Amino acid sequence: MAPAPGLHLGRLMLRDFRSWPALTIPFQGRIILVTGPNGAGKTNLLEAVSLLGPGRGLRGARTVELGRQEGGAPLPWAAAGRFHDPFGQAFDIGTGTPEGGPPERRVLRLDGAPVRSQALLAERVAAVWLTPQMDRLFQDGAGDRRRFLDRLVWALEPHHAREVAGYDQAMAQRNRLLAQARREGARADPAWLAGLEDAMARHGAATAAARRGLVARLNALLAEGVTGAFPAARLALQCPVAAALAEAPALAVEERLRAEWAASRGRDAAAGATLSGPHRADLLFTHAPKDLPAALCSTGEQKALLVAVVLAHAGLIAAARGFAPLLLLDEVAAHLDATRREALFAALAGLPAQAFLTGTDAGLFAPLRGLAEGFRASPGQLVADTDFAVPRAV
Repeated sequence: MAPAPGLHLGRLMLRDFRSWPALTIPFQGRIILVTGPNGAGKTNLLEAVSLLGPGRGLRGARTVELGRQEGGAPLPWAAAGRFHDPFGQAFDIGTGTPEGGPPERRVLRLDGAPVRSQALLAERVAAVWLTPQMDRLFQDGAGDRRRFLDRLVWALEPHHAREVAGYDQAMAQRNRLLAQARREGARADPAWLAGLEDAMARHGAATAAARRGLVARLNALLAEGVTGAFPAARLALQCPVAAALAEAPALAVEERLRAEWAASRGRDAAAGATLSGPHRADLLFTHAPKDLPAALCSTGEQKALLVAVVLAHAGLIAAARGFAPLLLLDEVAAHLDATRREALFAALAGLPAQAFLTGTDAGLFAPLRGLAEGFRASPGQLVADTDFAVPRAV
């Protein structure tokens, strides 16, 4: 089977985004390398690319944090990209603060028209990223690993975001209703609560099913040894709802959830939160060859496990959706030894995905000469790196 063609970002334009006053830069390569000192704006570039897809980008930042600061206040900002789909058709995506609008509001446009649904955007653009902050994924709380998993699902199933948002919104309303009733010493409207719990059950079961499905597909792919020199990870979804879906039809699980939440209203009101449901799920990683939990692995092994999952996920998206996603790999060479760096570069060269890599030391990326298009970043400037010149278009 021929490899799936990739999505390609051909041009990036920024205005007052983070540290970048203005930038318009074309990309010809399938592997894009940006090197430069700390503080040069390399991660900001990747974040801008990530914001051209659905969600809040690789940092999860609030919109008000994205504008370049001037006089202690954020400026209105904009980011736009010219993409080419797998069939070579061009389309434009832009995002930023609206003209004259508040700095905390962000708008999205597809070919100049407002984007009404993040799911619609997700059908056109998929991106997977790896950042230094994710090196703490195995030590941080379950919420970080759950959000990591949801981003993986979202890139494969664009409508997953709608299910997660629907569940979160209904749960937030339920929590507020229970808290208000407790403050007032009254009984919350049971019909209203039942309606919210019904929405939670429907969206929650769909969310858990999508997470469970992706974990199973990734495990099957990782078990085939597709990650080469990188150790295979074994993933486990710790979630009673997902476990129940393995034993019973979705409608039965939804009914069980509704009954559980109805019975726990008093407990949840006292706690000020819903204490059970798919929002409590966790994603567990194991170093498969060693049968060792990732939290007990070395820093280098943890990084290698994350790289393995990201590469396997990119292959899964390409096979399932017909196009490879963008790969945004920030400081990816950190904590990888020379053998695994070369294995990563070989894997990227063999993937149809367009990959963006950053690093402080251009010398670490020497094996990519002749394969990567390079740029050197300094504050406010991005110039071509002649050591990594790729004159031909993708």
